[in-house]
Amino acid sequence: MKTILFSIIFSLTSLISFSQWLWQNPLPQGNCLNSVFFVNNTNGFVVGEGGTILRIGDGGDNVSILTSGTKNRLYSVFFTDLNIGYVVGDKGTILKTDNGGINWTTLSSGTDNNLKSVFFTDSNTGYTVGDWGLILKTTNGGLNWIVVSNGLTTFLHSVYFINSNTGFAVGDWGIILKTINAGESWVNMSNGLTSFFNTVNFSDENIGYVIGTGIIVKTCDGGTTWTPLAYNPSFSLYSGQFIDSNTGYIIEGGGLLKTIDGGANWSSLNLDLPVSLTSLFFTNASTGYIAGHCGTILKTIDGGLNWIKLSAGSTNHLYSVNFPDSYTGYAVGLGDTILKTNNGGDTWSAISVGIYEAWSSNYFTDANTGFLVGGGGTIIKTTDGGTNWSAYQIGPYNLNSVYFYDNNNGYVVGDNGIFLKTINAGIEWNMSWVGINSWYCVYFTDSNTGYIAGANGIINKTTNGGSTWTTQSSGTTLVLFDLHFPNANTGYAVGPAGIILKTINGGINWTTLSSGIYQNFRSVNFTDINNGFVVGSVGTILKTTDGGAGWTFLQSGTVNDLISVSFTDENTGYVVGWGGTILKTTNGGVQFVDEHAIHKPTFSVYPNPANEKFIISNNNEFIEEPSVSIFKIDGTLVLNNKFRNQKMIEIDVGNLTNGIYLVKIKTKKGMVVKKLVIE
Repeated sequence: MKTILFSIIFSLTSLISFSQWLWQNPLPQGNCLNSVFFVNNTNGFVVGEGGTILRIGDGGDNVSILTSGTKNRLYSVFFTDLNIGYVVGDKGTILKTDNGGINWTTLSSGTDNNLKSVFFTDSNTGYTVGDWGLILKTTNGGLNWIVVSNGLTTFLHSVYFINSNTGFAVGDWGIILKTINAGESWVNMSNGLTSFFNTVNFSDENIGYVIGTGIIVKTCDGGTTWTPLAYNPSFSLYSGQFIDSNTGYIIEGGGLLKTIDGGANWSSLNLDLPVSLTSLFFTNASTGYIAGHCGTILKTIDGGLNWIKLSAGSTNHLYSVNFPDSYTGYAVGLGDTILKTNNGGDTWSAISVGIYEAWSSNYFTDANTGFLVGGGGTIIKTTDGGTNWSAYQIGPYNLNSVYFYDNNNGYVVGDNGIFLKTINAGIEWNMSWVGINSWYCVYFTDSNTGYIAGANGIINKTTNGGSTWTTQSSGTTLVLFDLHFPNANTGYAVGPAGIILKTINGGINWTTLSSGIYQNFRSVNFTDINNGFVVGSVGTILKTTDGGAGWTFLQSGTVNDLISVSFTDENTGYVVGWGGTILKTTNGGVQFVDEHAIHKPTFSVYPNPANEKFIISNNNEFIEEPSVSIFKIDGTLVLNNKFRNQKMIEIDVGNLTNGIYLVKIKTKKGMVVKKLVIE
């Protein structure tokens, strides 16, 4: 049995820039993926949001994150052999590698239009299509690109060639373009079709398919005529492939359609996934791969009947992260499970809370005692680190934020002006209303002095534990999502459209700070009065070291919306957000430039499958400061040990039940995750 390996491969250049926010969930990363392409039966590439490029090796047993050098959305990938490949994306992005993805060079496309699809007919000749009817062609391996005019301004989404001369491009409003002279001229063959087309694919020179919004059309005469098939999908169809004249697959939302009679009939293969899928690629009749949202990668070896995940971890949206100490942390969001770490984020385990809810906020007063609030008007409490939970039902109110000043004094706010207070660690809650405003955040600097903020830019302050409140002048009417006070007088609030507010006199006055970034800010956290972080939409992370006078935009490595940030010290912090995103930094989130190439650590795990014991080795070299964690495929941690420097590590797994596990090996040189079968 081979192993799944999640690793990071960095460009082997003399000066390399590294983002210091590392993925902890999902693994290997959680950006949405848009295109998958395999060079042969075992080696492929996937591209997606935020400049993401992944390499899939050994038939899916190794998945590596490559450094693309761009943060632009990438739509399509094509390789002419194992070494030479091309990627296209937003703002005219064209990237090329000639060493299997280790290094990527930005090519000059001569356009700012988004490029949606790329296809090469040989090592030198290639085409890319995109917005406003753009078709580009190269005859020298991407060194130069020329515009091929088609007389249209319709957005094009896919290009496909059946030989060196004959190709097709499809797009919006039923456009099906055909060339028979290697792109010199194009003819519209749509025959009155008006659907929005996303993909074109041919099984041979005569039989081809175009799929799009609510339609599949087929040609049997090389694209001269196109006939809609009987199947009427309920979703937009984004990717499809026919491996022969009869057998084809099409992605429909989060599911998959299959035909074995040339599209006359389609069967639904239920993948039972909570995320949308975007791209598929079959290397032969049995083996195929699918990529999708939240970093999802799937593989089948039986023609689509069964699929295994090559990615791991929860993809539920996360709305709140809280660390009561430097090792123990909780991330909560949508669903009946939350994520917990006992080792500073090295591993996260899913634990059940027994109630399906959109948990908007959590706060733990120590490693074991904590509270969750959410949309159902329920406060739940644990005193044993999440093993058991007790519920306190408030009523039909959305509860948006929970905060405890100490072990006993806690506060909750929500919609319709609701304010809740406990003075006995949540045994009882006193309910009151502060106006009719929806409150989204609460923060107390001592047991009597506190602040709440929410809709319409309103900030209220109390100096008597919430008995009475006074409204402060925030200077904005936009909603405020979060508050944080590093000391009694200095506080910060954030909201949409780049809103960052600051007070230095306990809220008497609030001033607007300028960051130059106008995203939807959702969370703020300061480690002291000068050093702080703000996170928000499309992967935004800002840092200040001078109390908000200046802000630095940090490279988060994702475009997922980030909802909550928590730092345990000035350098160590965590961010959570959409799609199960959990990011961690140990150097305050800054980038650094390394003057040396960095290589991923390599390990052997054997025997695999294992029975009573297995061994980890590193080519007979000493493994420096190793720690090993084993968790189930659903993320449940079952073993976590640290070892002294040694050449081999022997681990007893005789007490574990049969099944598939992930082994996370962390050393001074890096981290890898390997798949282990116990039988």
